[in-house]
Amino acid sequence: MNSLPFFHVDAFTGKPFAGNPACVCLLDEPRPDAWMQSLAAEMNLSETAFLLTEGDGYRLRWFTPKVEVSLCGHATLASAHILYETGRLAPGEIARFYTRSGLLTACLEDGWIALNFPVAPVEPAQAPAGLLEALGVEKPVFTGKKITAASYLIEVQDEQTVRSLSPDFPALLKVEARGITVTARSQDPSTDFVSRYFAPRVGINEDPVTGSAHCLLAPYWSDKLGKTALTAYQASARGGTLRLRCEGERVVICGQAVTVFSAKLHA
Repeated sequence: MNSLPFFHVDAFTGKPFAGNPACVCLLDEPRPDAWMQSLAAEMNLSETAFLLTEGDGYRLRWFTPKVEVSLCGHATLASAHILYETGRLAPGEIARFYTRSGLLTACLEDGWIALNFPVAPVEPAQAPAGLLEALGVEKPVFTGKKITAASYLIEVQDEQTVRSLSPDFPALLKVEARGITVTARSQDPSTDFVSRYFAPRVGINEDPVTGSAHCLLAPYWSDKLGKTALTAYQASARGGTLRLRCEGERVVICGQAVTVFSAKLHA
């Protein structure tokens, strides 16, 4: 069996040991789903990405340690970063990814990687039983639900409330919610809003920086603040900065990434 190029990348950061770590595996042929799931569990990061050449781009799949997911921002950013850094794509080329969420593209913009993702509209909704209690949120400003999935968006009073959250994760695991984004307007004038993201049901208590969550956050804050270009900060322990542009039914999510190590996989 041939060895496979394998990389550990910190995404949505310009320095190592910050942002959101992801593994990127470059496949030479299709591999069984069970093999990819086992490797993701072995790596035990929030996401491991698998790339396989397909047509004019790459088939891209993402696995948490427990399940395959339909959309992942930071592992897509990590994948594009590796393609550019290793010379598989030239700086002026567009990265094309065929995924469960359709065609996703990425390109380089002034030293950042710009991902083109679909908007995820949110509608007002009552929080499912136990959610606010598990988060420790008493009086949310807004509670909404992603129209196409059981993912919730909760705005709270201020940035300090977001940063000080200490969820009861065993209780949160029992809540009928795949992912929960908590957000507030930023106190920093250089940043529009902050957020944190929790998803214990897919094996991630707290994700350090979540690109896909900003498919909800960008249109929400764009409408609220009356602007289409936004800067966001995900206030996890590792933290990460994102630049966002709302373009109709698409969101452009820009971030940086750093390769921490590369290796050869022999499994």
